[in-house]
Amino acid sequence: MSESAGARAVVVTRAEPSDGPLSRELKRLGLEVLAWPAISVAPGDARSLDEALERLPSFAWIVFASRHAVAAVLERVPQPPAQLRVAAIGRATALTLTQRGWPVHLEPEEASAAALIAAFAAQWRPQDAGTQVLYPASSRALPTIAAGLKELGLDVTQVEAYRTEGAKLDVAECRAWIERDALGAVTFASPSAVAELARALGEKDFGRLLDQAPPVAIGRTTARELAAHGRSATLAETATLHGLALTTYRLMQTRA
Repeated sequence: MSESAGARAVVVTRAEPSDGPLSRELKRLGLEVLAWPAISVAPGDARSLDEALERLPSFAWIVFASRHAVAAVLERVPQPPAQLRVAAIGRATALTLTQRGWPVHLEPEEASAAALIAAFAAQWRPQDAGTQVLYPASSRALPTIAAGLKELGLDVTQVEAYRTEGAKLDVAECRAWIERDALGAVTFASPSAVAELARALGEKDFGRLLDQAPPVAIGRTTARELAAHGRSATLAETATLHGLALTTYRLMQTRA
């Protein structure tokens, strides 16, 4: 971690290396970036996922909400069954699928659970009741997607595809940056990143961090997690890493 003279750094809390996609977007905009990955991604319950994928031909739809879920499934099933229709939340998730030869039949314009459910509702027909949907998800996935699809009458099987865990941060160095008052913004791409950074730093230092470096949230769910910690967030103009980077850049310009 190095500090540019006179520049305030942007903290990236998502599970990515210092040259990861969000960090690259921010650096292209001329921002100094600090990698504080508050979460890590680990393999999930392999047995449950394998059992669900053995029944994949019986599902009409599979829903992917992240690239991590795509990676876990495609490692086991390189080619989709012919009858399977695929829904993806987020441009990065959809691109990961198409680059691996999987079609994407449904991609809501906004990368959110609510937008996905609305997209399904827009094409729902009474005869769709009971349609089987597989949702491979994070160990910390909220029930929003499964519950929303079930309300439409779909038969949803949610299975753990990967685990989201707290990462081992160098907390002493993080606190040293906070003491120097050298930070300009903190980006959050998931509710888990908010919860884990608050846990790692402790609520007092988490509050000090956000006092000097306003939080920028990729979407409303992440913003709600910040609100639960007593903080309002600037919402990314689009729920994508590109939108998160642009919004952070504009926020930094106003604070220059």
